[in-house]
Amino acid sequence: MRKTVKRALGVGILGGVAYAAWRAWSAGAPERPKGVEWSAAPFPFPPVPRDTSAAPAPAVTTEPWVEPHADGNCPPTHPIKAKLASGIYHAPGGANYARTKPDRCYVDEAAAAADGLRPSKV
Repeated sequence: MRKTVKRALGVGILGGVAYAAWRAWSAGAPERPKGVEWSAAPFPFPPVPRDTSAAPAPAVTTEPWVEPHADGNCPPTHPIKAKLASGIYHAPGGANYARTKPDRCYVDEAAAAADGLRPSKV
C-alpha cells in the first residue's frame, strides 16, 4: 500500500514540474501575429500562412430586401427572414429562424417593419 502511495505522489510531483516547465516555456514564446491563420499544406511541406486581415469586404447593397438564395437561405448582408403570407419576420437567434424558408430577406429589422411586417413572438 505504501509503495503505491509513494508512486502516485511521485507521478503527481513529476506532472506538476512538467506543467510548470511548460508554462515557463510558453510565457517566453513570441506572440503570434494577429490576422494570420496557418493552413495545412500537402506533406512534406510546412504550413503556409494566410493573411486574413486583408479579406475583401462584402458588396454593400442599398436594397432594403432581396430574394433568398435558391437553397432557401438569406445572404449574409440581409439576415432577416420574412414570410409575407403571415406578415412575420424572424431575426437570427430566434427559435424558428433556422427552419423558416423566407419569401424575402431584409437588411435589418427596421426595413422589415417598414414594409409592415411584425417580429416573431419567440
